[in-house]
Amino acid sequence: MEEKFDELKEKKEKALIAFISAGDPDIDTTKSLVLEMERRGADIIELGVPFSDPLADGPTIQKSYLRALKGKTSLKKIIKMVKELRGRIGVPIVLMSSYNPVLRYGEDRFVNDAVISGIDGVIIPDLPPEESDNLCKIANQKGLDTIFLLAPTSDEERMKLICGRNCGFIYYISVTGITGARKSMSGDIGRMVKKIKRFTDLPVAVGFGVSTPEQAENIAKHSDGIIVGSAIVKIIEKSGQNKKRLVKDVGNFIGELKSAISFHRKDRGECRENILISL
Repeated sequence: MEEKFDELKEKKEKALIAFISAGDPDIDTTKSLVLEMERRGADIIELGVPFSDPLADGPTIQKSYLRALKGKTSLKKIIKMVKELRGRIGVPIVLMSSYNPVLRYGEDRFVNDAVISGIDGVIIPDLPPEESDNLCKIANQKGLDTIFLLAPTSDEERMKLICGRNCGFIYYISVTGITGARKSMSGDIGRMVKKIKRFTDLPVAVGFGVSTPEQAENIAKHSDGIIVGSAIVKIIEKSGQNKKRLVKDVGNFIGELKSAISFHRKDRGECRENILISL
């Protein structure tokens, strides 16, 4: 993960972190989606582990988890899927899971299998850093990044705690509440990202509610990366059983998002245009 952010920083690019629910509509289509998202510009791919009662997820992702669970998707199958994909993709893969599936799988076994499969990091929203000593210790030994969340309500003490525990990147929730696409975003994002950076050298990525290329562009100006989830999952839901169309539609949206946050490319384009005008 660190290498990916360093690579993007050198190119003066921001990270596009794309979330989908693993197994929605099925494992094979998830594989196709991962390949297409990387091809169209996703820098990091976040796979949601289906659970019947997720803590932080809104109705769009909850419904996608139910569809995946109906198809018998499990943490074990997701880890196996990533292992099968790893030779074909180069971007980091992060799992986002409730603690229950990890607990049932076994922390030691989970970390070991995740690392062997090529998973780079894990986000567990309902595991507070104060209760994560064992998981963090095992993950640190094996090289699996543990990523915790900060919110607009996080005070400085909380920021220090989480920044001290975090690996990979800081996940800043731009709004309080559950996930879901929103029409507008908080204007305090830039201020909060600056505040977080007082306590860490890690990249700060912003998520929860990013639903349009315009929102992505605005947030990317203040952060090291953007995280888009519900808007992608909604495209999958709307596409129904037409899986070829589903993969194509998601790929097109990823392309639009990446283009929106590629400021250095726009600058070069404007320079070329100005040169042509002057000639």
